[in-house]
Amino acid sequence: MTAATSTVRVALLTTLAMLAFAANSLLCRVALRDTEIDAASFTSIRLAAGALVLMLLLRTRGQRPTAAGSWPMAAMLFAYAVFFSFAYRDLTAATGALLLFGAVQLTMMAWGLVSGERLRGVRLAGVLAAIAGLVWLLLPGLSAPPPAAAAMMLAAGAAWGVYSLLGRGAGEPIAATGGNFVRTVPFAAVLSLATAGLASPDPTPDLGGVLYAVVSGAVTSGLGYVLWYAALPALAATTAATIQLSVPAIAALGGAVLLAEPITWRLVLASAAILGGIALTIRGKK
Repeated sequence: MTAATSTVRVALLTTLAMLAFAANSLLCRVALRDTEIDAASFTSIRLAAGALVLMLLLRTRGQRPTAAGSWPMAAMLFAYAVFFSFAYRDLTAATGALLLFGAVQLTMMAWGLVSGERLRGVRLAGVLAAIAGLVWLLLPGLSAPPPAAAAMMLAAGAAWGVYSLLGRGAGEPIAATGGNFVRTVPFAAVLSLATAGLASPDPTPDLGGVLYAVVSGAVTSGLGYVLWYAALPALAATTAATIQLSVPAIAALGGAVLLAEPITWRLVLASAAILGGIALTIRGKK
């Protein structure tokens, strides 16, 4: 493989992975807004579909599905998925993706501080800008997101941040991700049993909602992670972290074009502060 071909391959894999991650927000939002599926069912089906696809992939590679990963990581993955789905009942795709991404990065930065990292200069300015943008987005007002939904999405981001931190020593990424998805299935089964019949008089999700959940789990989650981990070895750590800043922007564009969701000035300014601040912090880290 030539250098040019390798570069094109990495760029294609990276682009597809970012589109997949942004599509998770769009799929969840449209499912909960336009179909009869409830948040608990969406979560359970998404996790089960992701587990099935990754389990089949690991089997083709001669690996046992639960050989890697851990129960603590699976618990964090499940917590992320649950809060993510319940939050998207009342958040636009853009606002949800921005809150999620901001919370993930701030959680990991907070752990760095606890572990002894020190923020100075550009990095400190970046963190303060990101926090200010998050506060601005959540301040009461006509265009502010509902507080309960925003809190749940922040919790989803915190759970994903902890999941990412635990994953640093989890071994081969695809095997660990597959093992974690498989381990979420018992949690998802308990969730389904606990919420059966509570969401509506008819507890059976409609076909459209089920299809959105399956695509979210099997394609944009399961295969999306595979694409990202395939591209990751060719990317510098700073580059990989910066590229992920595109996910909220893609989700915002998709929400506006595909779901006819409004993009307010508050969202635009908060996005600039949050994503710009995180970019400064990432670029300022040696």
